[in-house]
Amino acid sequence: MDQLMTTIYLFGALLTTLFLGVHVAFALGGISIAFIYVYLGPGALGVIPLRAFRSATAFEYTAIPLFIFMASMLQHSGIAERLFSAMHALFGKLRGGLAAGTIGVATIFAAMSGISGAATISMGMIAVPAMLKRGYSKQIALGSVAAGGSLGILIPPSVTMIVYGVTSGTSIGRLYSAGLLPGLLIAGLFVVYVLFFSWLRKEKVAAETDAPVATASTYIVGFFAPMALIIVVLGSIMIGFASIGEAAALGAAGAAIFAFSLHRKTFWKEILPETCTETLKYTCMIFWIIILASAFSTFYTAIGASRFIESMVMDLELNRYVIFAIMMVILLMLGMVLDTVGIILITLPIFAPIANSLGFDPVWFGILYIINMEIGFLTPPFGYNLFYLKGVAPNGVTMVDIYKSVIPFILLMLVGIVICAAFPSIILVLPNLLFG
Repeated sequence: MDQLMTTIYLFGALLTTLFLGVHVAFALGGISIAFIYVYLGPGALGVIPLRAFRSATAFEYTAIPLFIFMASMLQHSGIAERLFSAMHALFGKLRGGLAAGTIGVATIFAAMSGISGAATISMGMIAVPAMLKRGYSKQIALGSVAAGGSLGILIPPSVTMIVYGVTSGTSIGRLYSAGLLPGLLIAGLFVVYVLFFSWLRKEKVAAETDAPVATASTYIVGFFAPMALIIVVLGSIMIGFASIGEAAALGAAGAAIFAFSLHRKTFWKEILPETCTETLKYTCMIFWIIILASAFSTFYTAIGASRFIESMVMDLELNRYVIFAIMMVILLMLGMVLDTVGIILITLPIFAPIANSLGFDPVWFGILYIINMEIGFLTPPFGYNLFYLKGVAPNGVTMVDIYKSVIPFILLMLVGIVICAAFPSIILVLPNLLFG
């Protein structure tokens, strides 16, 4: 009972500080220090710098700044515009094709960047004005961009999967290969919905007659160069040629070469400094969360609360899929108020042992967990993609418009979780094929 009350106090204090507007990293750190001091004494505070050093120097985490650098370099190099132009030329004349093409661009961008914000910001600046200008409803224009951008944490290479893999001890290579088919499945559900909506509600999606005719160079630069980068990064990991960090370095170098070849005059003075600044900012933000959330999970584990929660859940003697559903609902609720990395570092020390005790495959559970984190980027009130999109959307677009637009896509992601849970081979076929 002491652990249960401590859990209530701990998470109650966390939610209170978050609703007061404290950044998630400092909310986690401040509460951890306070509870460690009160419950374990001042001498126990020495564990925080030790855990911080261990977390910050984990070899797998070296891939995080490299993937962020790659995503930022691709964004600043204009590859998103070229991808969009190629997709527009390919699908523009189809009713709803521009929205479907936008989801396709976001999917490809997700497979190059590893983070959610890059695709959302780029497509928010390029695709939303283009769709609104051509008579698309706000619901389709905004929803397709926000939802497509969220695929960045599911389709490899994913920064979130690195954090999950390190925290849970799950192979990152297996997670990467396992995330590919579910990511394409969810992207496919988005495209089917957009095309069906466009056919059903023709007044909401105008037919387009002025789609451009693409030249060979448009397709080469727009499609084949990005696909080459994807193959280099993912292929090197999956065939065992490179570790996660080494593949990230290859991707960062490839993105820099691609950007330099397109923008030789502005590369050194504009693109490279902006990319380095953005990489530093996002890397510091993620590592602050990792370091301070590790203090939070250290305290929670030290008082035996995680084992207490695990035993309490197992004693309920419920069907294991009912317990799985409860964990998914908890993650869904936390995604409305917490950062993805924070959720992983707080809940995974509790949920992973429960999943293992119930006999769930750790890779299968991990991908469903990640899909739930993906939903968190879209769920109000604190979905990150909603704020990214609002920041770059044209005048006249309100937060209410954005909230309404993502609801169908959230439901589609939930359908994706159900499908992947019911048919585990969607998740496990590639890792079993590649890694045995």
